Amino acid sequence: KLDKAMAALEAENPSLKGVLYRDFGRLELEEGKLGDLMGIIAKIDFDPAQHGSRDIFGEVYEYFLGQFARQEGARAGEFYTPKSVVNLLVEILAPFRGTIYDPACGSGGMFVQSAKFKDAHAKQVGKKGDLPIYGQELMADTRRLCKMNLAVHGLEGDLGKTYGSTFTNDQHHTLRADYILANPPFNISDWGADKLQEDPRWKYGIPPARNANYAWLQHMLARLSKVGRAGIVLANGSMTTQQSGEGDIRKAMIKDDVVECMVALPGQLFSNTQIPACLWFMRKDKKAGKNGKKDRSGEILFIDCRKMGAEQLSRTQIAFTEEEIHKIAQIYRRWRETEFSDGEPYEDILGFCYSAELEEVEKHGFVLTPGRYVGAAVEEDDEESFNDKMAELTGVLYEQMKKTEELDTVIKKNMEWLGYGR
Repeated sequence: KLDKAMAALEAENPSLKGVLYRDFGRLELEEGKLGDLMGIIAKIDFDPAQHGSRDIFGEVYEYFLGQFARQEGARAGEFYTPKSVVNLLVEILAPFRGTIYDPACGSGGMFVQSAKFKDAHAKQVGKKGDLPIYGQELMADTRRLCKMNLAVHGLEGDLGKTYGSTFTNDQHHTLRADYILANPPFNISDWGADKLQEDPRWKYGIPPARNANYAWLQHMLARLSKVGRAGIVLANGSMTTQQSGEGDIRKAMIKDDVVECMVALPGQLFSNTQIPACLWFMRKDKKAGKNGKKDRSGEILFIDCRKMGAEQLSRTQIAFTEEEIHKIAQIYRRWRETEFSDGEPYEDILGFCYSAELEEVEKHGFVLTPGRYVGAAVEEDDEESFNDKMAELTGVLYEQMKKTEELDTVIKKNMEWLGYGR
């Protein structure tokens, strides 16, 4: 019966052809296993007045994605971004009308939450939102998860013709998106740099072969429309690194005024990695206009959220509460004076947020760590200095190790040339 149901779903939804699992008849399930599954679903709380059948299917799918991600651990990074992190990105960017793009879309959480934001705020602004979806995913299985996630939420999207690398097989190279939300894999070294040395996306400098962080940042800037905005999750090291030309790329980006806001995240938000993370928000034009009445040219907003994350999901994982997400998002909305702002004026808050002029950022050596700007307490400053120093020294260590390998090779060749080789 399940196999026939899957076939019927594929027939009604052409985008799911070849995506759904259709071999249930061969599963050797223990007696009572399906009953146990129905019992789990029955415990998920729904309000019939607020949820239609499509909402329930979507919520069930998201629930199991989250549970699966926690059990998968490190592998979960391939397909799942914690829901509270996705919600924070969405609340700050406020995607409502325009194209939305995720170049490392995983199971599609960014798309789903963006669509929910659009629907929830349509009544508030008295307008109908519209968000055409574009994405790409490296892993075939994860791409299938995304297609199913979109389908159960009643969404359609262009995920390209197939799975593949966004760097070497970009399937949306002509796209100029209004919103980009992404959580690309941290610090990946095997990203095809040797094939892309002359790529036009590298406006601010060629990214190092051993780390794709600045390749991701520049790729997303290249895919932004003139009024577009991007929100990206990256490892903390991206804010301070000086190795392999990354510091020069960051400096060029800051001087060109494309960095809009930096958010420091607390630890333990991610089930799949203990690497501290941050959020980058970028745009090509900070002048007053479509996405805010306040001209913020020549300024960067810094928000330090390291002491937040009050919801304890498990012994090793925390999450932002809805109140915390709202508080952080309102800081940005006030700063830009957006249509979803509460109308209160923006003010710097000691230890939490600070609007810095680019000249001040230059005095800090173009380092983008929020703790340097928000006026954190002494112990937090010390912690920030330690993290900065560790990131810097780790980068130096990797460079020295690389040089050591090169010198060893040269010494061996010279020894052999002198007749002392073994």
